[in-house]
Amino acid sequence: MKAMILAAGLGTRMRPLTDHRPKPLLEVAGRPLIVHHLERLRAAGIVEVVINVSYRAQQIVDALGDGTAHGVSIAWSRETTPLETGGGIRQALPLLGDAPFLLVNGDVWCDLCPSRLPALGDDLAHLVLVDNPDHHPEGDFHLDENGRVRAEGAPRLTFAGLSLLDPALVADEAPGAFALAPLLRRAMAEGRVGGTHHRGAWVDVGTPARLKALDQGLRTSLRSET
Repeated sequence: MKAMILAAGLGTRMRPLTDHRPKPLLEVAGRPLIVHHLERLRAAGIVEVVINVSYRAQQIVDALGDGTAHGVSIAWSRETTPLETGGGIRQALPLLGDAPFLLVNGDVWCDLCPSRLPALGDDLAHLVLVDNPDHHPEGDFHLDENGRVRAEGAPRLTFAGLSLLDPALVADEAPGAFALAPLLRRAMAEGRVGGTHHRGAWVDVGTPARLKALDQGLRTSLRSET
């Protein structure tokens, strides 16, 4: 299986930290956030990685190169302007191929091992969901007793920014910028989206305060292990 890491965003919520550095290169526990993703993918046996870049793209390319230093092989999908999640995936399809792939938001941190996710089967997507954080109490979707993700219903959970996707979800869309959420909701209405409720560690690294908290938490954890 291949993986795609979304790293093309402007990082506006992270300013001023992202005024001169793209968000994926902000460090937690002494390593860029995106390197944590690469290490977790490699540990799960996923070594072919596609990364889309736009804002300060060359900094990310220069930092990671072809991925050899991190035990993976990186293919770059460059966007002149950010294409949003759906458009970014659509542009990267020639690099991803026809098989289902793991999609990772570049601005989350999660201790889930991707190899634990089930195969898609006839589904178009499988979403990792987490308990609603304080900054997003209303959640995103409902996970029913049969493991189906629904756009409506309660209780609601938050999309963790990790998912398995079938390329067919976006393949018929016209190239250009478009969001992924409407396509997921359409697939949910068709009963073709499954989900996993992850109860482990997860952080949406969306603000400087949450970045600092994650950095401190990981450093404390590392000290306790030594």
